[in-house]
Amino acid sequence: MASNIEKHTNDDVPLNGPALSVLSVDSFIHQSMGIILEDAVKKATDVREKVCEWRSPEELKELLDLELRDQGESESKILKRCRDAIRYSVKTTHPRFFNQLFAGMEPYSLVASFITETLKTSLYTYEMAPVFTLIEDAVLRKMMEMIGWEEGGDGIFNAGGSMSNMYAMNLARYRYYPDIKELGLSAAPQLAVFTSQESHYSISKAAALMGIGTKNVHMVPTDKRGKMIPSALEEQIESAKRKGAVPFLVNATAGTTVFGAFDPIDKIGEICEKHNLWLHVDACWGGGALMSKKHKYLLKGIEKANSVAWNPHKMLMTCLQCSAFLIRDKTHLLQHCHSARASYLFQQDKFYDVSYDIGDKSIQCSRKPDAFKFWLTWKALGTKELGQRVDRAFEMSRYLAEEIKKREGFRLLMEPEYANVCFWYIPPSLRNLPDGPEFCQKLHNVAPVIKERMMKMGSMMVGYQPHGGNANFFRMVVISPQVSRQDLDFVLDEIHNLGKDL
Repeated sequence: MASNIEKHTNDDVPLNGPALSVLSVDSFIHQSMGIILEDAVKKATDVREKVCEWRSPEELKELLDLELRDQGESESKILKRCRDAIRYSVKTTHPRFFNQLFAGMEPYSLVASFITETLKTSLYTYEMAPVFTLIEDAVLRKMMEMIGWEEGGDGIFNAGGSMSNMYAMNLARYRYYPDIKELGLSAAPQLAVFTSQESHYSISKAAALMGIGTKNVHMVPTDKRGKMIPSALEEQIESAKRKGAVPFLVNATAGTTVFGAFDPIDKIGEICEKHNLWLHVDACWGGGALMSKKHKYLLKGIEKANSVAWNPHKMLMTCLQCSAFLIRDKTHLLQHCHSARASYLFQQDKFYDVSYDIGDKSIQCSRKPDAFKFWLTWKALGTKELGQRVDRAFEMSRYLAEEIKKREGFRLLMEPEYANVCFWYIPPSLRNLPDGPEFCQKLHNVAPVIKERMMKMGSMMVGYQPHGGNANFFRMVVISPQVSRQDLDFVLDEIHNLGKDL
């Protein structure tokens, strides 16, 4: 009799049986998945739908009712919250979204994301994630093969390209000054980092975070296409040495953020070998070109790198986030540098091979199995199809560049090297003005107004920025295989229609 009596705590909380039954929310899960498929997959990828339903922050706060209260809401209200979250978000999967270095719907990656979120595991030990630890290892090995490291290496998926670049800086410093792990900054001299003027801001952020200092990040001049100048790099290395600093890392960029430029990795690698410096290649954006037999020449010399950052969530369209950090080292440098030997997690007397417990080489503890998203996509499509997608992105970018050259009022900043196409739109009112300060100032104001109008219309999304002494220009990034020539034509037509009165 006593066993059937419901047990309670002193706070009158029932303990017999679960407090939540998954079966009780089965209806909600089915309905919400229907909303996701209809609104976030079908509608969001339909060219006839808006890229975004723009609202000001104050308007959106009112529409979403963001306040959290003591009592929960009904199922119908929660389903409405789901619909609203999708409705007022930017649809980065839309064929006319060209705003970032990622875009498009990748269905295999999407399904993989559903699976990993549902399983809700963390990638630190084999016992916790047996399938995904093996998958991450397999994906990293294949990516190393694409880089050209015939003898393999090591690596880890992590929370983004910025973190990959930080890993590189930390590992390079540890290789030269291993005592710094225990003794801190006093165990190292004044160190010097070298990167191009066009490199990602995360290099300076990493230097600040690690105590190296942003003033010890030397910005190497680039040529007119945005590529690091090797002779200028060597001059800066020699100069830093004369001033008492110790150079230890060079960051080469494969696919810069604005121009999509590829630094001459081969020549930079020779300089690093000469001066015994760690060569890191930030290929977060440009790494996708390694999948293409036709375009992988852009990364010539990458096999010389000590480390590489590569984001499959960019050109290869894997769902965010999916960022790999790879190193050529085979002496367990990642493990030695980051290991904390937490005894509650990384016991050495387990009943299986503990070499598969990979979490101790990570800065993070909890870590999502992001590699699965890329693995499932790669499995479904194969290397050949992934390479063809990259080739198509190149061809679409070239088509856009040629169309820009044909149209009155459009001016190409430079011929694209990758999938970044940079150009100005010059309204009719400015076309008879000679190039000069007045023209530049007026042109500078054009792109922001057109961007505001396109956002409020929701017709498309294209980024803009100034650069050096250049007035604001548009930067189109063409990635998704969903994009057609008609979409690119539409963008140019729409920019003209939105800006012809300026």
